[in-house]
Amino acid sequence: MNKSGLIYNALCLQAPDIEALIHGRIITAIPRKLLYTEQKFALSPVDISANVVSIKAWAKCELCEILDKTKPLDILSQLTIWKPETFEEILKKQPHFFLAYLRVYHLSQPWEIPAIPNIQDKLGKFAPLPHNISVSEDKPVLSDQVFLQRKQQLEKLEPPLHPELEELQTALSQIANNNPAAQQLENDIKIFLCWSNEPTTNTLNSDLAWIKTITTLGNRSIELEEKKSNYQAGTDFENISRKSLYFLGFQVENAYKGGAGGLDLYCSQPYPLVCECKAGRSIPDRAVEELDRIGKRHLQENYLQAVRLIIGPGEPTKQLKKSLEKSAKISKTSIIKAMTLQKLVELKAKYPGAINLIELKQYLEPGQIDDKINEYIDKIEKEIKLRSHIIQAVKEIPKSTNEISVTVIEIRSHYNAINKSTLTDEIVHDLLIELSSPLTGYLGKEKGNDWKNDKFYYLRDLPIN
Repeated sequence: MNKSGLIYNALCLQAPDIEALIHGRIITAIPRKLLYTEQKFALSPVDISANVVSIKAWAKCELCEILDKTKPLDILSQLTIWKPETFEEILKKQPHFFLAYLRVYHLSQPWEIPAIPNIQDKLGKFAPLPHNISVSEDKPVLSDQVFLQRKQQLEKLEPPLHPELEELQTALSQIANNNPAAQQLENDIKIFLCWSNEPTTNTLNSDLAWIKTITTLGNRSIELEEKKSNYQAGTDFENISRKSLYFLGFQVENAYKGGAGGLDLYCSQPYPLVCECKAGRSIPDRAVEELDRIGKRHLQENYLQAVRLIIGPGEPTKQLKKSLEKSAKISKTSIIKAMTLQKLVELKAKYPGAINLIELKQYLEPGQIDDKINEYIDKIEKEIKLRSHIIQAVKEIPKSTNEISVTVIEIRSHYNAINKSTLTDEIVHDLLIELSSPLTGYLGKEKGNDWKNDKFYYLRDLPIN
């Protein structure tokens, strides 16, 4: 249950410090006096040039320490945004300084107040607000678990685990505003570093809107709407199919680009794949024979080792349906609908590591293979769902144990009880290792003296929307 209350004053801090608190980069501030636990206040930036100050967040003090030069200030610097020289300058003037651990919450909307008089003199001090404001704990910057982990790391002054990623995040932040890909990577890094509690959703971003057009471009009925020629409609579908196969991870060779007498698509890696694209409402009788004839002419003996694929949104003609099983098995040709290709690409877009092309090859059987591909997609989605539920188990267990990290046995027991499953410790441990890899970053890991004593903690969700 979220708590609410009133606050009547603000702690005045440098604007960069407040931005770092709001974005989860730090959880600390340096006040001029000792704060008491549970003390609540707004966060006001010190800006001598502004007539109006915007307050975006408030904070609750969870702990306030007294530090001096006997502490490893270089490690404290690595865990915050302040250079060691900042602490050294303070300690030249006084024997110690205060370090407050702040649990920060977003306000429902920014609150504008008149600039505080002589604000530069208020740095690290409190200033009264024009009137009390009501706040609640429903919008924390960091989750309970992530905050507790960060707090313990600071209390123990443990060096950061991934300084290189912190440097990369800093570099990405300089270009993220104008680069969606950089912004996504920066967000992922912040979540992995426990600097962000922002929920993630697996949806197609604007740069991938083309994926939604795969089926549409395969249907020649667009000719009536856009006055396109048959040739142009076919070219559009060939281009979107080329883009789709490349997106899935195939190496598409431009030397075999389509046109009269040419192969529509040839992929050389991770295995040879020859593809014919048939836009329109039906796949013609001659499609398989045509692919064989053109493929053999261009690839010669290499054609015999290639996977052969026809992509088209329509149904095979009646004649092709009759001969499909026989001719397809002789030439080992697979036929897939554009809609099924789109489903594969959508899965890849939402979960970039989900499609294993070597594994997919097993489903490229002769004949109409939409059911087989859908079977593969269902298999992958079940595997993702399993991993998502394992992550939820790691997230939920600490709520009853008050421990950040949990053991393999605890996770296996919790998962099996909730999902009525019989996973073994070995299987669960393998999944946990995968999910705690720096390349995935869903969980963190504390290595034990053997695998059974490894512990894991939650970093971020794996949405299965």
